Amino acid sequence: MSSAAPVEDETTRPRWLPAAAVGAAALAIGLVGVVGWRLAEGGTVLHLLGGYVLRGAFGVVVTPQTVLPVLVGVAGVLWGPALAARLRWGLLLLGSTAAAALWTVTLASSSGWHRLPEPLAVRYEYPFDVPRVGSITEFLSTFTDFVPADSADPWTTHVAGHPPGALLSFVLLDRWGLNGLGWDAALCIVGGVLAVPAVLVTVRAVADEARARVVAPFLVLAPLALWVATSADALFAGVAAWGVAGLATAAVSTGWRRDVRALLGGLLLGAALFLSFGLTALGLVALVVVLVHRRALGRGGVVRVLGVGAVGVLLVVGAYALGGYWWLEGFHAAGDRVRSGPSYANRPLGFFVFSNLAAGLLAVGPAAVAALASLRRHRLALLALAALVGILVSDATGLVRGETERIWLPFYVWVLTATAFLPARQRRLWLAAGVALAIAIEVTVRTEW
Repeated sequence: MSSAAPVEDETTRPRWLPAAAVGAAALAIGLVGVVGWRLAEGGTVLHLLGGYVLRGAFGVVVTPQTVLPVLVGVAGVLWGPALAARLRWGLLLLGSTAAAALWTVTLASSSGWHRLPEPLAVRYEYPFDVPRVGSITEFLSTFTDFVPADSADPWTTHVAGHPPGALLSFVLLDRWGLNGLGWDAALCIVGGVLAVPAVLVTVRAVADEARARVVAPFLVLAPLALWVATSADALFAGVAAWGVAGLATAAVSTGWRRDVRALLGGLLLGAALFLSFGLTALGLVALVVVLVHRRALGRGGVVRVLGVGAVGVLLVVGAYALGGYWWLEGFHAAGDRVRSGPSYANRPLGFFVFSNLAAGLLAVGPAAVAALASLRRHRLALLALAALVGILVSDATGLVRGETERIWLPFYVWVLTATAFLPARQRRLWLAAGVALAIAIEVTVRTEW
């Protein structure tokens, strides 16, 4: 695959369009925030910890450690694009992963190192229920029994709202001797930053290496890093991203490598389904990375890649079924648990349908918004559009009401692939704007994660 700079046609779109899109997004976020404030003032409990779009009250906290993300962000803006363009491909993947980890950790720890494990310490999170799990087989076969809030000993909120694979990840970490909130936080952060190389590998397979190099700095420095440290959704994003990458690389491979990569991709996507029910909406992204190669693959090739990938998914489904857990039954039980909770009933759907999207705009940052306004007819554009469809489907279900800045992390990383279409002269500007937004949120909003 060529690493030559992608051919750009910036004359067909007004140069002001990306800025106009970002301005419109900012107005929309502001309007949603005002509506949220008025609802809260009127007595509506939004369950956003004092916030009106993001979960977290306003409160400025500046410490000596705040200088760390500023330094990392400035360095990334000044040298990130040039390094992404020049590093050997393997070094780019490693370097992007390391840089994403540095950006994520320095952001989260700017108000103190305790902030890394702290989000997982509350009783609603997965580590709280780890000591309850004994036999893995018994855990799987009885998991759904304890999902209802009125069961004898219900799972905590996050555990009950997800398939058992989410809690099982922390249980296995504990049984491997890596116990404690520090290791739990590390699992989430590592999983989240590993989504970066997975997306880059996918962009290279779907389009070319040059576009992947353009996307790299935006993936690394996106504001969504604020919720990578520390939420389990970051782990979900990493697993799902490598599942998609497996299918994408299978589509451009031949012989036995095609089958191996498709199978591995299917296994990871199957594992993702047992981490979060919401990842079913990512299915269109998985299909797109194969279907864009339909002419080169032919009908038989498409069927082969998707078929082998489906086998991988079914193997995971079968393994859980043998253990006693049936996904569909768990899905319905989790939905009932969510709908029966006070935080669901009290949250007005009419507000959160828009508030969810406003939080998403903040998470992906101005570069992604400007990039979506810069999309051109190219198969890579389908990746971002497929992720947007998944987000809209999730939003339309009405089950997600708030906290989408973390819940939709597995989708945001694909929306950011649109940054490959940003006008070359504007890229550094939008990269800097995203860095500034991330630091501003970290300093002024007391986010839960």
